[in-house]
Amino acid sequence: IMARWLRAHSPRQAQPFVTVHCPLLSGDLMTSTLFGHRKGAFTGATADALGKVEEAEHGTLFLDEVAELTPDAQSRLLRFLNDRTYERLGDTKERQADVRVIAATNRVLEEAIREGRFREDLYFRLNVVTLHVPPLRERPEDILPLAHHYLGVFRARQGRRSLALSPSCEEAMQAYPWPGNLREVRNAIERAVILAPCDIVEVADLGLPAGVSASSPGGGAGHMPRLGGDSTLEEIEREHIARVLARVASTEASARLLGIDPTTLQRKRKRYGLA
Repeated sequence: IMARWLRAHSPRQAQPFVTVHCPLLSGDLMTSTLFGHRKGAFTGATADALGKVEEAEHGTLFLDEVAELTPDAQSRLLRFLNDRTYERLGDTKERQADVRVIAATNRVLEEAIREGRFREDLYFRLNVVTLHVPPLRERPEDILPLAHHYLGVFRARQGRRSLALSPSCEEAMQAYPWPGNLREVRNAIERAVILAPCDIVEVADLGLPAGVSASSPGGGAGHMPRLGGDSTLEEIEREHIARVLARVASTEASARLLGIDPTTLQRKRKRYGLA
């Protein structure tokens, strides 16, 4: 959100905003994602491909969790920041790009430098202007505005415009420490919009840890899921998976909402006849 706010208040506001989630990439895939590649540059590179740097031309490139960049990607990024030049993976042609780079991390980069996992020269090159965003547990007044923002986004996306948070749900959200910060809020609201059986989101719809409720943020009885009275565990699981699959298009998104990996989801779909 902060990176998008900076972009929205800059001369590049009408230009592309491209995000790279660094922890999701590794090896040549990370370098290729950032800077592109030539056909045959690595196994599976069956055609030339643009990188995110080229996609962000004249705009903003946001590197989320920059501490997870591979050594090769760090070296190439440092070169790009220094002289705005780069090469696609497997290519010798030097290219240029006009891109504003914003990086974010929840790690202490000084420690990563001491451990040899992050380049000190890249750290100093990135560390021009630093904005420290405290964790949500230190700013509970921001929790509900963020929740309502994402509620609006996902209501529109799912066609459930009358959906609202119950008072007890809002109270529980403000009391919960949100160790996953913004991503956890976003995922909880997305899950609730998809799975809530009626137009009022209750605490149970958020998928928070067991015991979280309006009256007991750290423990206690909490709210029990709304389950069928005599249903078996397998029947409940099948119904829950079927409801997610009915509302979400992709296997990856469905698995994320269910808290399992895509392979496990495929296995359960086959087991329950949901393929």
